[in-house]
Amino acid sequence: MARDVSRAPPAHYTAAMNKADALGFVLAAVARLITGAQGHWKGVPPKAEQRIYFANHQSHLDWVLIWATLPADLRVQTRPIAAADYWTKTPLKHWLTREVFRAVYVDRERKEGGPDPLEPLVAALEQGDSLVIFPEGTRSNLGLPQDFKSGIFRLARQFPHVQLIPCWIDNVQRVMPKGEVVPVPILCTVTFGAPCNLGPDEAKADFLARARDAVIALKPGVAA
Repeated sequence: MARDVSRAPPAHYTAAMNKADALGFVLAAVARLITGAQGHWKGVPPKAEQRIYFANHQSHLDWVLIWATLPADLRVQTRPIAAADYWTKTPLKHWLTREVFRAVYVDRERKEGGPDPLEPLVAALEQGDSLVIFPEGTRSNLGLPQDFKSGIFRLARQFPHVQLIPCWIDNVQRVMPKGEVVPVPILCTVTFGAPCNLGPDEAKADFLARARDAVIALKPGVAA
């Protein structure tokens, strides 16, 4: 049975809000100032219910941009997936992602005999969090997303009550392209589409292709 999390966030959100809300609001405002971040809700309303937001991936700023465009009541229950090797590299990055964004750290490369990289995501979903993920698994500047990896299919199958929301992030690659460290102010948008949950008996390959197509369909200039 689907859990209704639209009325009030779980108790563990309260501590997070009390601890880092002020800085989180400041960082969201700074992100919007630098990127002009605008959220366009075309296929779904900005409702505080458990969701997995999945998007194209072009920059280290991608999840910051999505997080900043969410209303405050959605931000407090939404956790981005962050590459552990990059976002824990310095004490400041580690503190910000851990304390303010409450990021879920993942290893970009699975080591033989190591833990399942989806374990932290599963744990977050089990406690009622929403997530921001990038099914390509790595950043790309090819214009369109690369083929999606199987992780999103596994999550969709394990958590059928959680809405999967496709997103298209536009222009962020011009703010902070791959290899750059200083952001350049420019207008960016995030378009949120209609839910794209796993269908009954839908094959993995079919779902992954459909989910990728749902993201691409939100790109400005692409006919619906």
